[in-house]
Amino acid sequence: MNEQTVAALKRDRLIDITTTGRKTGQPRRIELSFAILSGKLYLTGRPGPRGWYANLLANPSFTLHLKQSAKLDLPATATPILDPEQRRTLLTEYQAKLPRLAPRIDVEDWVAQSPLVEVTITGVTDQLGA
Repeated sequence: MNEQTVAALKRDRLIDITTTGRKTGQPRRIELSFAILSGKLYLTGRPGPRGWYANLLANPSFTLHLKQSAKLDLPATATPILDPEQRRTLLTEYQAKLPRLAPRIDVEDWVAQSPLVEVTITGVTDQLGA
């Protein structure tokens, strides 16, 4: 399973995640894009508040659903990236991966206001840099 999972994460761009609602305790599923930056898996989004991010801050355990080249549900954990310099480095790398969107991404605005979490999938994410 790990080979298939790693290949899908390196190839695909869209996933779903299911978080636990911070207020309701109910599952909340949403589609997101993700990026592999410096050999690690990250979730981010446009600047501004995001329900999925607030849910992950309250409960960092979630399910990552692969749905493009592989169909798998993976238990995952989110770690928020809060250090401004680390955020700037990662979001600059993210911008470079999106040449069509790059002119519309103000990295400093993203550093100040965008959600950014590192995702850990046991036995999988440590193989992304390989």
